[in-house]
Amino acid sequence: MGLKGRNLLTKLDFRSSRSHRTCLYKCGDACSKPVPNTSKNTYFGDLMDREFTRRSALRTGGAAVVTVGGASFIAACSDGNGLDANSSDASATSSSAADVPTPQGLNFEMVAPNTEDAVTVPNGYSQKVVIRWGDKVVDGAGEWSVDNQNVEDAKRQYGFNNDFAALLPIEGQDNRFLLVSNHEYTTPQQMFRDYDVDNPTEEQVMIEMANHGLSVVEVEGNDKDGSLKPVMGKYNRRIHGHTPFELRGPIVGHELVKTTKDPEGKMVEGTFNNCSGGVTPWGTILSGEENVDQYFAGGEEVKDEKTRDRLKRYGIEDPESQRKWERFEDRWDVRKEPNEPNRFNYVVEINPWDPESTPVKHTALGRFKHEGSNIHVTGDGSVIAYSGDDSRFEYLYKFVSSRKMRSGNTDADRAENMKILDEGTLYVATFNGNSDDFSESGKLPEDGAYDGDGEWKKLVTVKADGSAESHIDGMSAEEVIIYTRLAGDEAGATKMDRPEDVEPHPTTGKVYAALTNNKYRGANREGKDDAPIAEWAPIQENKNGMVLELDDDHTGEKFTWNLLLVCGDPEAAETYFGGFDKSKVSPISCPDNLTFDSFGNLWVSTDGNALESNDGLFAVALEGDARGLTKQFLTVPAGAETCGPLVFEKRVLVNVQHPGEDDEATVENTSSHWPDGGDSLARPATVVAWKDDMGTIGA
Repeated sequence: MGLKGRNLLTKLDFRSSRSHRTCLYKCGDACSKPVPNTSKNTYFGDLMDREFTRRSALRTGGAAVVTVGGASFIAACSDGNGLDANSSDASATSSSAADVPTPQGLNFEMVAPNTEDAVTVPNGYSQKVVIRWGDKVVDGAGEWSVDNQNVEDAKRQYGFNNDFAALLPIEGQDNRFLLVSNHEYTTPQQMFRDYDVDNPTEEQVMIEMANHGLSVVEVEGNDKDGSLKPVMGKYNRRIHGHTPFELRGPIVGHELVKTTKDPEGKMVEGTFNNCSGGVTPWGTILSGEENVDQYFAGGEEVKDEKTRDRLKRYGIEDPESQRKWERFEDRWDVRKEPNEPNRFNYVVEINPWDPESTPVKHTALGRFKHEGSNIHVTGDGSVIAYSGDDSRFEYLYKFVSSRKMRSGNTDADRAENMKILDEGTLYVATFNGNSDDFSESGKLPEDGAYDGDGEWKKLVTVKADGSAESHIDGMSAEEVIIYTRLAGDEAGATKMDRPEDVEPHPTTGKVYAALTNNKYRGANREGKDDAPIAEWAPIQENKNGMVLELDDDHTGEKFTWNLLLVCGDPEAAETYFGGFDKSKVSPISCPDNLTFDSFGNLWVSTDGNALESNDGLFAVALEGDARGLTKQFLTVPAGAETCGPLVFEKRVLVNVQHPGEDDEATVENTSSHWPDGGDSLARPATVVAWKDDMGTIGA
C-alpha cells in the first residue's frame, strides 16, 4: 500500500529543487499529507525586521562555543561584487549599497545561481572532497564499491546523506581535527542495483540502518592548501542504527517507553534521521532526531484510540513505511510495539573524545522533530539550549538548565557537563505583532517593520532529584516530555513556518532561526490545515522562507523579535534583506542551517531552492549600514542540499547531501556523477573550500 495523500502533491503550485523522492525518503512525504497540528493556536510565519538593541557580549561560555565548535572565523575589506538590478523595485530600500563598504568576511566575488553538477566557489578559491559515502572510517572496513556492500563494512564506513558537521581541533596536534557528521537518511534506489521498492531484502534494510547515525573521523591538514585528508585515528567511530543509547530524564522506566526488547525502558537501539546539531562548550556533539515518524508503520491501525491520536499528532499513520523495515524488525511496527516511537525524536549527545562511551538521549528537552539544538551560555554559567520543530505550523522551544557549566576541560568536567541538559525547564514560544491591522500579503505595516515581542510558556521542569513537574493542566510531566507537541498545543504556542536551525550568536547573544518555508500559509487548500496571513505571517503561500532574529532574555520568559531576511528573488516586492539595497544581493531561497564567522556575520545554507537553481551557502551581514547584505559563496551540485556549514579563518566546510537525487535516479541510471566524475555513481560527501593564496576567507 502507498503512503496516504501522496497524490495531493501534484495539486500544489510550488516549484522546488527538491524531488518527490527526496520528500519521500527525507521526511516521509510530509508536505503531501494533512498537517499533524490541528490546534487552534496562533500561527507564526514571515516577519520582518528593524535593528535591535545590541546585547552585551557573551564571555567565557560563548567563547568556548566558538573555540570548541570550530566556527573560527573570517576577515575581509573594501568593496564586494553586487548583482545588477533589472527592476526599479529592487532598489527601493533604506540604504544605498554604493555608499556602504563591504564588511569584513564578505569580500569575495558572488557565485551566480546555476544548475551545474559541481560544487562552485568564487574565483580565487578552490574546493575538494574530504570524505564520501562508503569511505573507510574504522579499521577493518573493506574498500567500498556499489557491488560489494555488506552490513559489517557499512558499520565501519562513512554513512549516507551527511547533514550536520563539526570540526574539532585535537589539542596538542597542529592541523589535526575530528570531523563529526550526522547521516540523516538513506535513498535505497541510489544505493543498490536492481532495488525493488516493494520487496527490499533483509540485507539491504540492515545496510540502510548501518548507514544512519554519525561518523567521527580524524582528518589532517597540511601547510600547502586547505584540503583535509581522513586518517585512521584513535577517536574514529561509527554510530549507527543498532548502537546502544542511554535514555535520560524522568521518563526512564516509564510505561510509555518500555518495549519487548527493553522491558526496563532504559536503553534504545540506534539514532535515526539525525538532521542538524551543535557543539557544546564542553566539547561534545548534540544531534537532533528529526523525521523519525516515517520509519514506523501501522499508526492508523492501532486499536487504542488515545494511542492512535497521539501517533497521528507525530505523523505516524501509514499502514506500511516507505522502506518497509517493519518486515524485518518488529520495533518499526507500532501495532506490535506502540511505545517504540516514544524512544525517538530527542536530542542526543555524543562524546567524540571517547569512542567507547555510550551516547545519551536527553528527553528533558522534549520530544519533537528536532532539527538540532544549540547552546548559549550566559556570563554566570547558565546554559540555554534552543531547538526548532521542523514541520509546518510547529513550534520554537528553549530549555533553561538549572545546572551551571563547569569550566574545566577534564574528562570529569565533561562527564558532569553532560548532565546539564537533564535538569531544568522546557519552554515553548508565543509571538505578538506590533501592528493593529495587517491584511495584505507582503505589505509592510505603517511602522515600517514586521516585528513584535513574545513570551516563553513553561511546559515542564525537571528537578535535581530526577522528579519532574508538569506546567500543563491534564498532562503528567512524563506525558509532557513524551508528547511535547500536545503540550505546546495546550500552552497556546505560536505556529511557525518550519523552524529549522536555531543558533545563538557567539558574541551578541541574539538568537537566529531559519524558517524554511510553508506553502500552506493562507493557501486555503482542501484537506490542509492552514491559517490566514497576519503580521507574524505576512507572506501567503510562503515558498522561500525567512531568517528570524530574537533578542531573548535567555534565562527569563520575554523576548522581542524581527525578521532579518524574507527570502526569495530580490526583484520580488515582498522580499526583504534587512533594509539593504536589494539590487546588490544574491537571490536566496529556503534557509536551513546557520553558522557565524569571527566578524559576526551570519552564514546560511539552503535546502529546496524554489528559484530554479542549485542550493548554496550565503554570507549575511548583521550590523551597521551593510545589515542584510547577502552574498552567495558556493553552490552544490544539482539535486543536492547544502548542509552543516562551518566557517573558519582559512576554510569553509559543507556537507553535500543527496547529490543527483531525482524521481528517476537509480544506481544504473544516475543523474549525477559528482564527486568522482566520469560515469561514476553520485555519492554524498563532505567538501572543504579555501582561498588559493591560503589567505583569510573573504579578505
